[in-house]
Amino acid sequence: MARISAEFVTSAAGPGSFPKEELPEITFVGRSNVGKSSLINALVRSQIARTSAAPGKTRLANFYRLRRDGDAPFYLVDLPGYGYARGGDKAAAEFDALVGAYFHRVGRDGFSPVRGAFLLVDSRHPGLESDRRAWAWLEGQDAEHGVVATKIDKLTRAERQRHLREVEAHHQGPVLPVSAVSGEGLDELWKLIASLLRRQPPPPNRNK
Repeated sequence: MARISAEFVTSAAGPGSFPKEELPEITFVGRSNVGKSSLINALVRSQIARTSAAPGKTRLANFYRLRRDGDAPFYLVDLPGYGYARGGDKAAAEFDALVGAYFHRVGRDGFSPVRGAFLLVDSRHPGLESDRRAWAWLEGQDAEHGVVATKIDKLTRAERQRHLREVEAHHQGPVLPVSAVSGEGLDELWKLIASLLRRQPPPPNRNK
């Protein structure tokens, strides 16, 4: 079994709070209560991310410093959940500003630290408008991106097949089903993360 070291680094409300150590980053994006924190805990086999049943509670970007099997360290970043109206227009504006600033950074080497972003969608609710808008926005960014379907353990076999087909249709590509409960898909997700970390992204396009 792979050895994983993981630690919480900081919660950031804006660029001034982002970690000073420049490491490559893998980002989780998703609706409130989609299971981002639970998936992080399952990936690292430790309760480093706080989970909550109250959607829309977190408005900060949480940075976790991870290292697997002696590989170079990287940040796994949990961005605030979208799609929940707590805080109204002000919260939405804060979310947009934080996410925009996060993806449009440039490191000292002239490249974005963001190596890849995974959109997490709830496999029980394929095709939600908020998820489709988030995917369209991610497709306009420079970072590599993919879709992960969470909570797959909560579906029957028939539901699973039908829902995954719908998710793939809405997001125009393959979808990785995962479960933080059963562990399904975690090894495959680690492989995708490792592949993204080996890539060198292009400099961010400031005109976007």
